Amino acid sequence: MAGPPRPEAAGSFRFSFDPANRILLACFEGLLTDALLEEFYRVAGRHWTATAPRAGIADYSAVTEVAVSSDFIRHLANQEPSAEVAGCPRFLVVPRTHAFGLARMFQLLGETKRPLLHVVRTMGEALAELAVQSTSTHFDPLE
Repeated sequence: MAGPPRPEAAGSFRFSFDPANRILLACFEGLLTDALLEEFYRVAGRHWTATAPRAGIADYSAVTEVAVSSDFIRHLANQEPSAEVAGCPRFLVVPRTHAFGLARMFQLLGETKRPLLHVVRTMGEALAELAVQSTSTHFDPLE
């Protein structure tokens, strides 16, 4: 008999926004799956439109397990980003080696459609690329 699902393994994400620096931040936690990424892309556009950021950061630092298929990465990389998103720098913060490899695969496969996408290991690297001091950021949670 299988035990109850482990809630700590369930993946989730949340959005926050730094109005002073105009950065939209998405933080992922737990298990990262194709379905979670698909849901993220559905929700992200709404937050992007509502906040009109100058940059976006997706932080995968709290991801504990990755169950994303390379076919799904290819599928995402082949999608056209919306015009307002395509013109802004975006960062994927991915400290773990396996997930970093998948993020780089996404970046390389989609580089003609996403030339402003960067894959970095730390939030500090992303903020430095944006010329923002971490001490000057204040991210407010979004609904």
